[in-house]
Amino acid sequence: KGNGNTATYCLDIVGAFHTLPNGKCSSICCPNVEETKAVPVTSANLATTLSPAEQLWSTDRDQAVKLRIEGSGPGSETPITVHQMFLETVEKSGDHTALVFKKDGQQVTVTWRQYYEQCRAAAKSFLKLGLERYRGVAILGFNSPEWFYADIGCILAGGLATGVYTTNSPEACQYVAANCEANVIVVENQKQLDKILQVKDQLPHLKAIVQYKDELQQKLPDLYTWEEFMKLGEEVPNDRLDTIIDSLRANECCSLIYTSGTTGNPKGVMLSHDNLTWTARTSAALLSNSYGVEVLVSYLPLSHIAAQMIDIWVSMSFAGTTYFAEPDALKGSLVNTLKEARPTCFLGVPRVWEKMQDKMKAIGGKASPMRKKVADWAKSIGQRYNHSNWVPWGFMLANNLVFKKVQAALGLERSRLCLTGAAPITKETLEYFMSLNIPLMEVYGMSETSGPHTVSVTINDYRLTSCGKVMPGCKIKLDKPDNDGIGEICFWGRNVFMGYLNMAEKTTEALDEDGWLHSGDLGRLDDCNFLFITGRIKELIITAGGENIPPVPIEDAVKAEIPILSNAMLVGDKLKFLSMLLTLKCVLDDNGEPTDELSPEVLDFCRQNGIGATKVSEIVANKEEAVYKAIQEGMERANAKSTSNAQKVQKWVILDRDFSLLGGELGPTMKLRRPIVAKMYQDKIEELYAVSSEKQ
Repeated sequence: KGNGNTATYCLDIVGAFHTLPNGKCSSICCPNVEETKAVPVTSANLATTLSPAEQLWSTDRDQAVKLRIEGSGPGSETPITVHQMFLETVEKSGDHTALVFKKDGQQVTVTWRQYYEQCRAAAKSFLKLGLERYRGVAILGFNSPEWFYADIGCILAGGLATGVYTTNSPEACQYVAANCEANVIVVENQKQLDKILQVKDQLPHLKAIVQYKDELQQKLPDLYTWEEFMKLGEEVPNDRLDTIIDSLRANECCSLIYTSGTTGNPKGVMLSHDNLTWTARTSAALLSNSYGVEVLVSYLPLSHIAAQMIDIWVSMSFAGTTYFAEPDALKGSLVNTLKEARPTCFLGVPRVWEKMQDKMKAIGGKASPMRKKVADWAKSIGQRYNHSNWVPWGFMLANNLVFKKVQAALGLERSRLCLTGAAPITKETLEYFMSLNIPLMEVYGMSETSGPHTVSVTINDYRLTSCGKVMPGCKIKLDKPDNDGIGEICFWGRNVFMGYLNMAEKTTEALDEDGWLHSGDLGRLDDCNFLFITGRIKELIITAGGENIPPVPIEDAVKAEIPILSNAMLVGDKLKFLSMLLTLKCVLDDNGEPTDELSPEVLDFCRQNGIGATKVSEIVANKEEAVYKAIQEGMERANAKSTSNAQKVQKWVILDRDFSLLGGELGPTMKLRRPIVAKMYQDKIEELYAVSSEKQ
């Protein structure tokens, strides 16, 4: 490798030699090679200093908080900043591969030392653009190395790193950028740039926009390509950046995660250095016993804490290697990246696991009778193996004939740990993957807990449909439990956030006077302290008869009984009985949007029942008797398991279109946005109850 003035050739990160004009490398592969020598990469002399703080919470961007440090054991670890954690990793594993991505069809790798240098270079460029202390850098785009560099570079420069969902409207982007007082906005491409240009005049703190992908379609003042941006800071002295880095404190804010805003304006969740570093280290210790060997795939929205915690911070704490998926990952290309990366740990939201399940079922449906028999036999072995602590007879044969092949086809053959989180997952999906010897471990937490708070990480410490046990160093309690032991889940730990930016009232609603975070979720603990989520306070349906009904268990029960359904949403708040909005499984287009074409699974059902329909609209228009009868029978089976008559679904309707992200019914992590769906289909809901009233 080149080392400044003495090198003649340089082996770049694509693996090709190139000459060095004047003995200096000007390629993007080795930015600022000379500068590398000038930066002291050592954390040995960095003392841990905390800013004075009186309270556990704050809503001011520049105010520190008291940390929830335990006296001994887990939770008592010395607080460190993001920079200190980064430096430790560079010291230990500087030449280890940190990032892997595609550029012009070629695979590019970046070491931890190069990664660190890129973040420093980005930090200096932010300073050159006038980034002020505690002001925001908003990042709007799909996962990429530049996203990481911008996020960490902003933090090193003393700013507040802020992710923005790529699905946000221009107005939603404006709200986030204005709320975090963004000095700089980093966008992926022209599509995202157009959103910012529409609202630019409403962003008084904005000084510059940086586009990290594609050529600029127009040259505008204070608009930079990524290459132009990275050169801006070359003349900023290292000493200036180092002075800012040395002033960073572990109990001050460095990152903002914005909630989805389904019940009002999004809230800026303020996370401190300690929130990120302590949670990352604690999570890493649970996920892996090894350093420098883990491989991850980055594809979920980095503006969400689940993806950011795993992809950036946990990976940093155990020197993992992160592969970047293509932007169309959730439209079908994710499996290609998985096969290439062969991750050792993989996090999927329930929708991802459900789509994998549907695809594998469709493939299985076309198999020969003999193959089906073998697969069914193997799945029964997989269920027994994962439901017990012993190896059943035939497991090795089933493993070689079926499990290994399925895991390799998914790119998960090296995954010791497959995680699911960010939204509820059905028991059916959990059992399906368990039968393939891919047990899905549930993780539960919130943006306000920096990601995880309870985890399941080994099959020996696992309960089906449970979210696991509380993380070491954290606490959990159930507030106001009822006769069944169900109460509001409350959190305590170093992972609990600082507060909501500029929202004192919302902060004191979430954090009680003792500092416990109230989740709004309802749950119970079993005799072994496994947590089970039973519902959400705000999602509770309170019928006209005063019954409090959690919708998710009923929706899951209905979907388990009726496999041709994609989504089910319970309605009935303040009404006499429960009804349900249903959608059929369908084919998705290249943008991940639902089409009118029925899925292979539903087509198969239609063929078996003599139905010639191939479209959702045909089923609905003709009210196909076999489909409606199957749904009604499934509904009756689900109702038979209800704990009371009030929890039985009396009416239902099939909608013309499945729920989706772009349609607005699903949030960025594929959670159902109930208030929005209820508003969108208000006429259908009114019709259900009007029909009933007429009959009465």
